[in-house]
Amino acid sequence: PGEAVDGMDVLACRDAAVKAAAHCRAGEGPYILEMNTYRYRGHSMSDPAKYRTREEVQKMRETRDPIEHARELIEMAGHADADALKAIDKEIRERVNASADFAQKSPEPAEAELWTDVYA
Repeated sequence: PGEAVDGMDVLACRDAAVKAAAHCRAGEGPYILEMNTYRYRGHSMSDPAKYRTREEVQKMRETRDPIEHARELIEMAGHADADALKAIDKEIRERVNASADFAQKSPEPAEAELWTDVYA
């Protein structure tokens, strides 16, 4: 079993994930979620995404962006204001940058580690 979900709607994703987790935790087997989203960019660096107009992409960013939607929900519910969310964004960027820096400076793992924690 499974379902298709509006991947641009954070609340729809949460609700579907709760349902899927309950299904799995009840011992009813796996559950698949198809998260339908919109890519703002091409598939890869070699994909110029000429199959969409800039206006289409901009409209999606302005009307359906999931991060902006979540931000609006948080602010409307009074959980945080714009300044608090900016501080959270700054902290996240710092953590991501520090993690990327750590990864770049870390030595490559030994070849023997290739299949560690891989289950298939």
